[in-house]
Amino acid sequence: MPATNRIFPDSFLLGPSQVTSYRHGNRLVPVDMSLSIRKFRTYAAVLALIICIGMNTAGIVWADVQVTHPVTGEELRESQTFTYRMLDEAPTLDPQLNQDSEGFDILRDLFEGLLNQDSHGHLVPGVAERYTASDGNRRFTFHLRKTAKWSNGDPVTSEDFVYAWRRAVDPEVASDYAWYVELAGIQNAGAIQTGNMPIESLGVKAVDMYTLEVDLERPVPYFPEMTTYATFFPVHRPTIEKHDIAWTRPENMVSNGAYILSEHVPNEYHSRTRNPLYWDNANTIIEKVTGLVINDENQALTRYFANEVDRTGIPAGQYPNLKTQYPDQAISMPSLCTYYFIFNLSDSGHPSLQDRRVRTALSYAFDRDIIIDNLLKGGQEPAYGFTHPATAGFDPQKTDYAQLDQVERDRIARELITEAGYGPENPLNLSLIYNTSESHKKIATVASQMWKQKLGVDINLKNFEWKTYLVRRKNQEFDLARAGWCGDYNEASTFLDVLTSSSGVNDGQFHNEEMDRLMDESRLLDDPTPNYLQAEVVLTREMPIIPVYHYTSVFMLKPDIRGWPFDNVQNNWYSRNLYRVKDTH
Repeated sequence: MPATNRIFPDSFLLGPSQVTSYRHGNRLVPVDMSLSIRKFRTYAAVLALIICIGMNTAGIVWADVQVTHPVTGEELRESQTFTYRMLDEAPTLDPQLNQDSEGFDILRDLFEGLLNQDSHGHLVPGVAERYTASDGNRRFTFHLRKTAKWSNGDPVTSEDFVYAWRRAVDPEVASDYAWYVELAGIQNAGAIQTGNMPIESLGVKAVDMYTLEVDLERPVPYFPEMTTYATFFPVHRPTIEKHDIAWTRPENMVSNGAYILSEHVPNEYHSRTRNPLYWDNANTIIEKVTGLVINDENQALTRYFANEVDRTGIPAGQYPNLKTQYPDQAISMPSLCTYYFIFNLSDSGHPSLQDRRVRTALSYAFDRDIIIDNLLKGGQEPAYGFTHPATAGFDPQKTDYAQLDQVERDRIARELITEAGYGPENPLNLSLIYNTSESHKKIATVASQMWKQKLGVDINLKNFEWKTYLVRRKNQEFDLARAGWCGDYNEASTFLDVLTSSSGVNDGQFHNEEMDRLMDESRLLDDPTPNYLQAEVVLTREMPIIPVYHYTSVFMLKPDIRGWPFDNVQNNWYSRNLYRVKDTH
């Protein structure tokens, strides 16, 4: 099959636009994008000084320079900073080790992969200016821009990607996201992870300094979309070899993104500042980004109104009132994530959870509408399946139990738990873990009350800070665990592959031959939708998880912040696309 040449329009090669409200095919190209905002300020100030001197003024008077956005013409604030609230400290800033959404927010600024996303989630160039697909989507060739540099001045080359991707599957590195490389279909990724082949056999090759060739074991037409995730970001080999695990400290890190890590106090805050060597630095406006770790969401909201943060999540139940009071600041937008509870089906889990009737009873007795309507109130949708309904190309079928009313679901739940041998006379005692958050606590508390009142099940709630919680989940130290999964790319397999035997994030240890077969077969199909739908049927029948709700992203955002990607369902925001305006009216 001839190669499919994916060449981006010339307007893309200027760099991602600062105006995120335009579709990429209709972007406006500024008259002069060669000057950075910083340079523009300098030249304007010097000009003002010359004018003042020429007018023989008694002293030097600095003009109030009105700097405007190069595309929209909006007047920009003099201070171009952005501070946002983080629920928890990111467990790592190593792209190949990251498995955390807040960590990914940081890594998108510090590093840049082959491709990025625009405000609609469409692909735009990153380090790669263009790519070609050939051999029936089994080979992808990426052509890298020669202007991409590391923050120490070294060129970003195809070898940097080869090193990073091999590192992701290296058994000695033991990345929890090694499975993602196998999921992407790259040749020999699975065999390398099991130690049966050397890392050099991974199907990625540096054809020359600026050409990267990737060979897949099967056709994966959405492979380019997968490269926007952190696992596929390049890393600087000399830095890692010199500093080992300390390479991610601010004083050691060498990165290739629009920002560099300037400060980091774990569990408190970190700062990232503009990278002057970034290839598109001339089009970056935000100078400094700060992430503050604030575990308490109500405290975070207080600090928002004190102007200490520019963006923060809205506490459960407060969105309607805040939207009424601050209509231009309270935001609710779709988010490609699903909230759910995991059952521990390994030997360390409670023996009762091996009984499908128990799992189904707990799921049926859980009233999702109470969580959505009375607790969260942020536009979320109740979940009766795993895959988010906003996933591209996926039209979920309504499950049988979703079509029942809650009274009928409760009746079936009581019958099932009784059949399994449990009830008020023989109560079931289970533990449920969650990471520290007021919203998670409220949901877990309501869930425990429902299960106690309806089924006589006693739940022991345990909360842990983020890193400890992740370790306990990974080690199956729970009966039930709160979880949330956000799509790494916009296709149904990003959800369904989580619950296959080969998944590195299948923390409940659900193993089902039919599920594995359906997902394996789906990779070879031109239209995998029937397999995806049947996989959801398997999950409904076996109930290895309790789907709770499909997320919306509900947050407060200062009204002078522009460029937020409201139409990107994955909520992948890049600080270099943001800017602050002087006039919000």
